Amino acid sequence: MSTDQDETTAQDEREPRVGPTPEGEPEFRPYHHPAAGWGAAKSVTSFLVREGALVDGPRAIMRMNHENTGFDCPGCAWPDDTKGLHLDICENGIKHVTWEMTRKRVGREFFAAHSVTELAGWSDYDLENEGRLTEPMVYDPESDHYVPISWKDAFELVGRTLRGLDDPNRAAFYTSGRLGNEATFLYQLMARELGTNNLPDCSNMCHEASGRALQASLGTGKGTVDLQDWETADALFIFGVNAASNAPRMLTALAEAHHRGAQIVHVNPLVEAAATRTIVPHDFTDMALFKTTRTSTLNLQPRIGGDMALVRGMAKAILEQSATDPKALDREFIERHTSGFEEYRALCEATPWEELERQSGLSRADILKAARVYGEADRSIVSWCLGITQHEHGVDTVREIVNLLLLRGNLGREGAGPSPVRGHSNVQGNRTCGIDHRPSADFLDRLAEVCAIEPPRAHGKDTVASIKAMHDGEITVFVGMGGNFALAAPDTPYTYAALRACELTVQVSTKLNRSHVVHGRQALILPCLGRTEKDHQRKGVQSTSVEDSMSMVHLSVGMKKPASPHLLSEPAVVAGMARAALPDSATPWEWYIEDYDRIRDTMARALDGFEDFNRRVRLPLGFRIKQPARELVFLTPSGRAEFSSAELPDVVPAPGTLALGTMRSHDQWNTTIYSDNDRYRGIKNCRTLVFMNRADMRERGIADMGHVDITSTAKDGSRRHLKGYLAVPYDIPRGCAAGYMPEMNVLCALGDYSTQSDQPIMKHVKVTIEAAS
Repeated sequence: MSTDQDETTAQDEREPRVGPTPEGEPEFRPYHHPAAGWGAAKSVTSFLVREGALVDGPRAIMRMNHENTGFDCPGCAWPDDTKGLHLDICENGIKHVTWEMTRKRVGREFFAAHSVTELAGWSDYDLENEGRLTEPMVYDPESDHYVPISWKDAFELVGRTLRGLDDPNRAAFYTSGRLGNEATFLYQLMARELGTNNLPDCSNMCHEASGRALQASLGTGKGTVDLQDWETADALFIFGVNAASNAPRMLTALAEAHHRGAQIVHVNPLVEAAATRTIVPHDFTDMALFKTTRTSTLNLQPRIGGDMALVRGMAKAILEQSATDPKALDREFIERHTSGFEEYRALCEATPWEELERQSGLSRADILKAARVYGEADRSIVSWCLGITQHEHGVDTVREIVNLLLLRGNLGREGAGPSPVRGHSNVQGNRTCGIDHRPSADFLDRLAEVCAIEPPRAHGKDTVASIKAMHDGEITVFVGMGGNFALAAPDTPYTYAALRACELTVQVSTKLNRSHVVHGRQALILPCLGRTEKDHQRKGVQSTSVEDSMSMVHLSVGMKKPASPHLLSEPAVVAGMARAALPDSATPWEWYIEDYDRIRDTMARALDGFEDFNRRVRLPLGFRIKQPARELVFLTPSGRAEFSSAELPDVVPAPGTLALGTMRSHDQWNTTIYSDNDRYRGIKNCRTLVFMNRADMRERGIADMGHVDITSTAKDGSRRHLKGYLAVPYDIPRGCAAGYMPEMNVLCALGDYSTQSDQPIMKHVKVTIEAAS
């Protein structure tokens, strides 16, 4: 990777703020209250008032996540309640929906009044806060303004540019996790009919490690548990998850688990609010009585990257116990269903306790506490999120988690198994329905047969590889279906330069964002319907389907009149681009859009697990995609679950350096910032900060809330800087630091990606922090 960013600062490319203008001086007061409860209720009410949504907001709340008659929350992918709960909602979900339903509009008058150069100086909050996009726009380089363009002409511009490429691999088709299954299927079909597997997606930056690890260990790229398993587990282990902000409805499952006496172990360098106690908002009695429920029985704070050492230590303890306790291992399960056990046993025995303590940052006593909880539970679930995956050794760590589960046969039975937490509404459905730059031969064979195309067989480019290819001129067309690619990606200045090097960038969006003002020589903004809006097509109002984090597929039906009569649905946008790019295609693009049941009928033939799609998706709660590993059918080369015997990585920071992890604030959803506050971490009026251990601050002569300069050093030796950040003393292990994305994405070099998963190493950036000069 290029080192031309040596000694550059974030201000060189990212002068605009991300969040709103602070309402006062930065404040830090440690948070000591329960998660959710009245704090969430107050925050939601204030947000509804601020957005003028006191009528539409409550109406949406009563329709969100209702089976087959409502719309699916466009926020996280936590499964919907299975028992008919009428308020299966959360604070951030309500904010996300209200943000989409705003009455503010961004039309041609707005773009006529503001040049792109001017908009590039606006904060990211201010860009999105202008409201919903209302009609297609094209960039006019002579005036430096976006100007209106008809849908027909917009599609022709896309089609003409794609048809003019000398190689279809000079285009990349990015997908954000909010795209519904039907649009997803058409999108990947278009790309493959064009002749490319360049299908980067947000999974490449978040759970790619999970998919690759689970595929290698179990023969399936998904978790095996469902919500009913969460309701019957004896022990829940939650690794690297900030549930109160990223999957708030998990709090209900944690509270119920505590009520029934289950053990709940949270593993995270920061003890987050969700790992202490909660008041579940839809439990009216608890709300009225201010009755809190604990959400953990044990909290462990490993160093950043130390989770794998902790899990191996737990496995080592279980194996040592098995010498005298025949029930410590499920020997029958191991012998009948696994491969590689003896090698793994030898590896655990050869790993000294001293090294496990050093790498995990935990004492042997703490590791044994976790092992005791695991060993005494008959049924255990291990759940994890990006705190596990965004590391160089993310794949090895997930495989180590599977190793631990296999030791006691915690697979293929109720209340047990691996449970990755997907943080974006339909990101798992995107992968299931074909968004994969490394498609299997079986998938392509079936797609070729059903859709009568000849899909390309060579692997395409993922997110990191696509950015580099754009930067180097190898990819000249970038199409983004949703999201805010410019801010979500690592190495912000490099990503900006990559997008600007393109001949054409196309952004399919609901609201204005940074990716519209960081664009190619030609640029289109194509506005689409939101999840909350009615989708009228020739055969009537249409529904789309989504897949949650636990493989349940269900319908989503919008409730509101569209923000503009000029909006198209995501499937219609894809079909329009496809017909323009493939004028002689035999694929019935227009016919598909008349009735989405037709798309689903084709998906039923092309996708494994979607048989009888149209009938099953209309069942109460939809249907669950079959998981062979749940039935102890392992699609691995050996036909068994595979133990992994990876070497333990060295994650101890070098003297003088810190391991920094990026994360969201509470008042944030992905790159969308609702305010400069982070209630659960006690922050007000600030996002440009870094959380540090107080001893690390003293060692560096840094005062509480003092200004600091942060420097990261990449694998190639190049350095990146953030200047003038505030240092917040926090309960975090020594040698560790944390701060917010997307502001800190600039510190993660594009070349600093995992060789195991190709994910940017956003949770393990090597930095030095000094008092500002």
